[in-house]
Amino acid sequence: MDNFEEYLHGVLCEHLLSENNIDAHWPECPDIEEKWEDIVNAYIPDGIREFSAYPTASLGWVMYVAMAMTQYWDEEWEIYSKVDNLYIYLRDKRGYDNMDEYIREEVLSLKGLEEYKRIEHIVGNCASIAYSALMRARVEPGTKEAFDAYVACLHQLYLMGNAVQLKRMGYHMSAL
Repeated sequence: MDNFEEYLHGVLCEHLLSENNIDAHWPECPDIEEKWEDIVNAYIPDGIREFSAYPTASLGWVMYVAMAMTQYWDEEWEIYSKVDNLYIYLRDKRGYDNMDEYIREEVLSLKGLEEYKRIEHIVGNCASIAYSALMRARVEPGTKEAFDAYVACLHQLYLMGNAVQLKRMGYHMSAL
């Protein structure tokens, strides 16, 4: 699965770079990465439940979660870093199905339909790319390999959400 995750990272980065949604130098944000395990463990039951009917939502919603966490990191990390599980906190505001809208409207405070649709487009494209890569990996559904590939997709989308939001907030990554 390491090769799959590395491949997916490269494909997603290439796509986001081509649309100028991330910087060429990969950002390091250990505070956000540190929360990954708690986030994914809480997210998996919801994500897997939704995957068969809504695969791109199942994959993409974790990107929104990372964008929200990055916003919280920039604004009030002292408060939000103490929240028991930020995924559950975000999900429970309006429920899983409306979590994307809540994050765009209330956390990212997107103003205007154009910016709202732009973020929806970015997340949707990344989720579609991840889903396509997952299907091309030809792993047998219901196996440990399939589960590991799904988690690798979630992890990369989480990282991409962080990178996209950092750039949106004006953090520009460059080598020191």
